[in-house]
Amino acid sequence: MTKKINLLANLKSDFASGLVVFLVALPLCLGIALASGAPLFSGIISGIIGGIVVGYLSTSHLSVTGPAAGLTAIVLTAITDLGAFNIFLTAVLIAGLIQLTLGFLKAGTISNFFPNNVIEGMLAGIGVIIFLKQIPHAFGYDNDFEGDESFVQADGQNTFSELFAVLDHVQLGSVLITFISLVILISWNKIDFLKKIKLVPAALIAVIAGIVVNEIFIQTGSFLAVKENHLVRLPVPTTLEEFQSIIVLPDFTAFSNAKVWVVGATIAVVASIETLLCIEAADRMDAQKRYTDTNVELKAQGVGNMVSALLGGLPMTSVVVRTSANNAAGAKSKMSAIIHGFLLLISVLTIPVLLNKIPLATLAAVLLLVGYKLANPKTIKHFWKKDKIYQFIPFILTFVAVVLTDLLKGVALGMIVNIIFVLIGNAKRAYKFSREEYNEGDIIRIDLAQEVSFLNKAAIKATLKEIPENSRVIINAQDTVYIAHDVLDLIKEFKETRAKDENIKVKLKGFKKAYQLENSEENLNKVTFEHYYDVAKRKTLKREIKNSSLT
Repeated sequence: MTKKINLLANLKSDFASGLVVFLVALPLCLGIALASGAPLFSGIISGIIGGIVVGYLSTSHLSVTGPAAGLTAIVLTAITDLGAFNIFLTAVLIAGLIQLTLGFLKAGTISNFFPNNVIEGMLAGIGVIIFLKQIPHAFGYDNDFEGDESFVQADGQNTFSELFAVLDHVQLGSVLITFISLVILISWNKIDFLKKIKLVPAALIAVIAGIVVNEIFIQTGSFLAVKENHLVRLPVPTTLEEFQSIIVLPDFTAFSNAKVWVVGATIAVVASIETLLCIEAADRMDAQKRYTDTNVELKAQGVGNMVSALLGGLPMTSVVVRTSANNAAGAKSKMSAIIHGFLLLISVLTIPVLLNKIPLATLAAVLLLVGYKLANPKTIKHFWKKDKIYQFIPFILTFVAVVLTDLLKGVALGMIVNIIFVLIGNAKRAYKFSREEYNEGDIIRIDLAQEVSFLNKAAIKATLKEIPENSRVIINAQDTVYIAHDVLDLIKEFKETRAKDENIKVKLKGFKKAYQLENSEENLNKVTFEHYYDVAKRKTLKREIKNSSLT
């Protein structure tokens, strides 16, 4: 049962995080539109719809939706092949309809089969990508578009060769602004009295400082002044005709074009996979360990893409970069994503000239810290200590492949390696998971089978999710010889977080020391006997009443 979310409960922290995501999303929306060969405002429209519409409809607390770098190659090719942007918008409309259908068909449940080591490897890989890709922008070399996540870039460089190219294009003003921004961002979390200022995020102060410093350089005629091509470049409509031209409608006659349906289906499949991967990653980041309904998410994404297409926007997905920035900024609920969408809308309508004064070096500093947090070396150590074969190898291969190829190829490799390991190790393993129907107050007993792999994660996750508040649960692992780390993490998170929040008493029984889950020492025999005695009395009483009414 999904709990109703109070969007205003954490408004102070959600507004601050929404502001940070807005600052990060603005250049990403523009950069992805530029790389896709689409009108620049189409990226902004997609970001606004992704924040407001998808943010409202989604059940994810941290995920942020917008135009995705993973779709740029598809979009660029599609616009060229179809011959016009308005025909391409018809394909995006079809993609949204397909995603909506997938949501009703409950296709979102496939996300339960993404192993944790693959998701964590993907996050660490994206963290390295963000960090490496922002170094050129931090030094004032903006040849590659903002938001590019591919190893091989459109400009002929790759992630590593771009770093060497920076040496010939260092802009000292950008370096100085990056340094000042990093000092502000790091100090904000170190100095006690600054930590208490929750409403004003450090990223906003860094952006203001970057604008002020650069304006001083410009006014004094300094050689350090950061030029226009190193600033945010948002189109500024000067006439009513220019403003009206921003909204492009789909060409509805293109519905009869078979090519348009092929492009729509391709966008729907790729966007849905990227979204489900990001949702799993967002749930892993969530400190409160809340689960997102992925079927609802597919419906929300479908509606978002349909609305975006009708207004002239790019296709969208849930995006790891924005989601990571949202989590790092302290978001508590989906209100943060909604606020970021409204800020995009308001700012592009009212203060585009001011936004165009923001140095890309300042935003690079924000993303450098986001990348570092995602690629924290502690994660690598964690998987090394857990299991050097079944956990570490898929994790590290996913991590390296994401950095050297792209997100989807990296995850595909990690999944293949995991499946091979499961097939080798679990060739003769059977999994039985029983869940009896229960009445309020009953003790729920979950007996784990002899072998429990990550493929059983979906069933166990669904069962734990359905356990009501104020319940008593016994999870018995006495007969098991193998439990996947994904399942152990799920049980641990349930016991330590959700069970405490919802007054669920959990007893763990028979878990080995290697599982790093402490067995409960309390004896529930008396409780169990008294409980079932009461249940028996109630059933007997019901039977007597029924018999008396028949006579």
